[in-house]
This record gives sequence, structure tokens and C-alpha cells, in this order.
Amino acid sequence: MIRKKQILFLIFIMAAVLLTSCGQKEDAGSLAVDENISASLTYDHRMQLDYAKEFAVDYYNDGLALITISDGSRFLVVPPKEEAPDDLDSDIVVLKQPVDHIYLVASATMDMFRALDALDAISLSGTKKDGWYIDEARQAMDNGSILYAGKYSAPDYEQILDTGCNLSIQSTMIYHSPEIKENLEKFGVPVLVDHSSYETHPLGRTEWVKLYGVLEGKEDVAEQVFAEQKDAVAEASDGENTGKTVAFFYITSNGSVNVRKSGDYVPKMIELAGGNYIFSDLGADTDASSSVNMQMEEFYASAKESDYLIYNSTIDGEIHSISELLAKAPVLKDFKAVQAGNVWCTTKNLYQESMSVGAMLEDIHAIFSGSQEDGTYLYKLQS
Repeated sequence: MIRKKQILFLIFIMAAVLLTSCGQKEDAGSLAVDENISASLTYDHRMQLDYAKEFAVDYYNDGLALITISDGSRFLVVPPKEEAPDDLDSDIVVLKQPVDHIYLVASATMDMFRALDALDAISLSGTKKDGWYIDEARQAMDNGSILYAGKYSAPDYEQILDTGCNLSIQSTMIYHSPEIKENLEKFGVPVLVDHSSYETHPLGRTEWVKLYGVLEGKEDVAEQVFAEQKDAVAEASDGENTGKTVAFFYITSNGSVNVRKSGDYVPKMIELAGGNYIFSDLGADTDASSSVNMQMEEFYASAKESDYLIYNSTIDGEIHSISELLAKAPVLKDFKAVQAGNVWCTTKNLYQESMSVGAMLEDIHAIFSGSQEDGTYLYKLQS
């Protein structure tokens, strides 16, 4: 009798484990769906996302949409003629449309608002005019429709409040200054932290345009511009691997080397363009940061035989000759790519123009094909 009970107990445990594992597999990488955020709202459906994993959008009756970010924050977007329910969880932030007078600090999102034809929703910038490489953003700051309100770590609270700001879109840099986020929220300014840089696929980063399409009531436009980027990536990715290896990096002020982790979207772009990122297993998948610093000795050992070097100018600034590169790190003279003259640099606008992933892939693919011509986002360093 005891043995029979033991067998039944084991069967029960195995069945429970199997059911649990199936559930975990089905929901892997997705954000939880809460269908009952209010007694007065009826759940409809979840937005289909092809690549993005760091946000989700759930739709309810009367056009209300719940945005969930991977950091756990939730925002209920309410159409102009509707009202937010009174029984929402206290952590859900209500954003009543039109969502405008935005204080935009996450610079990679400006291109998404440009693509949506929604720059008029942005009133304040965390980047000065001369820091923008998007023409429309510079023009808006020239004519005063977008004003500088301080960088993420030193916002001009008085200006932000006087402007009637009803949303701040921050990059993950705000996590280094959590008191700033707390102050903005204390003053009644909701803070949405853009996690697009944490996406592992370049189109996942671009797909965040759909989130901003929800904010601005332009979902159809967002779908269209994202589809255009999907087509551009498909055209630039011919499926053939050239076998060429690439190191993507920059030299920090203290002489270490900053490189992208293997799961980042930049190595994925290199792969889609037909190359192999030299660091095939760098960085833990559970660590959200996209890059890591390593000592020059380690970089030397791993990347010396790379076929191509691509210098990332978005942080350190552009360089134009191999001699400038060697001035930062003389030891690079031993590298195969340096000796062959296969050293390229990104333009400064690469990071900001988040809606041009197809063009970037074309540039990378071109250098694998032996092109000597400068591209839209890559140019060759002079020997």
C-alpha cells in the first residue's frame, strides 16, 4: 500500500514538473499578461512583436493600451475621449493622449519620433543642439520648438515644470542617477526608461518604434516604417557567411578596451551582414548591459588576428587615420587588420539614427565584399 502511494506521488510530481516546464517554455522571454487590470476593462489582445523582447503592449476595450517595460514599469495609454479606471494598481502610470511636451533624453528614440512624424510631441531635449546628428532635431532646436533642458544627470526642473512636461523618456543611464528619476516622478513627471539598447537583435531595437507609435496614436505608421526596415535588412542579409572576423571596439580614457557583448545587437548585425564577431561568447546572457571593458592584453590576445577592426566613434569620437588609432594604443600595430589596412570607423550619427539598421548592414556587408568606398555609417581609416 505504501509503495503504491509512493508511485502515485512520484507520478504526480513528474506530471507537475512537466506541466510547469511546458508553461515556462511557452512564456520564455515574454512579459506577463495581466488581463484584469480593472473591473471596467475587457482584455482584447497583445501587440505582435517580431523581435523586441524588452517591452509588450496589451490592448483593452475603448482603445486603452497597457505598455509593460522589462524593468517592471507599466503605463496605461488612454485615448483623448476616454477616462482611466479608478481601480488600477498603484504602479500603473496613466498617460492621457495626446502625449506631448515630452522631455526626451534617450537620444536613440529621436529618430523614431522623426520616422513617426511626431517631433511636435517633443518639447525638451537632454542633448544640446550641436550634439544632434538628426537634421530635423537640430532644426527644431534652431527654431525653438525643442529646448535644451539639461542632460539626464542635471535636468532643469524649473524649465521642465514650466513647459508642462507630461512624460520624460530616459535611457538606461538614468539608473546611475536614480534620485533624478525619483525627483521627476515626485514633481508629477512620469519617467519611461527606453530599453531598446538591451535588445539582442538590431530589428528588436528598431521595433521600439511601435511603442512610441502607441504613445502618439500612430500604430499604423509605426508598422509601416518598421516593415520598411525589415525589408531593408532582408535585402542586406544574403545569408552567406564570408568567414571574415570583426572586432568592434573603442579605447577608453584609461586605456582599456570597450567591446560589445556577444548577445548585443551590434554582433548580430555583423553576423547578418555575413561576418563573425571575434568575441563569440563574451558576457553573461543575464547581464543586461550591452558592453564590457577589458584590458588591452586580453583584447590583444583575442582580436589580434581579426580580419577587420571597426572603431566605435559614438562614445570616444571619430578618428580618421590609422596613426590616430595607434596614438591611442600603439600595440595595435601588430594587428592583422591594421597591417592590411582593414580598419574602419563608425560615423557619430550611427547610434542616433536607430531607424536605419538596413543601411548599416549594407555598409558592413560592403566591406566584406572588398569595397574601398565609404558608406553611410562606416568610413575607412587612412593609412
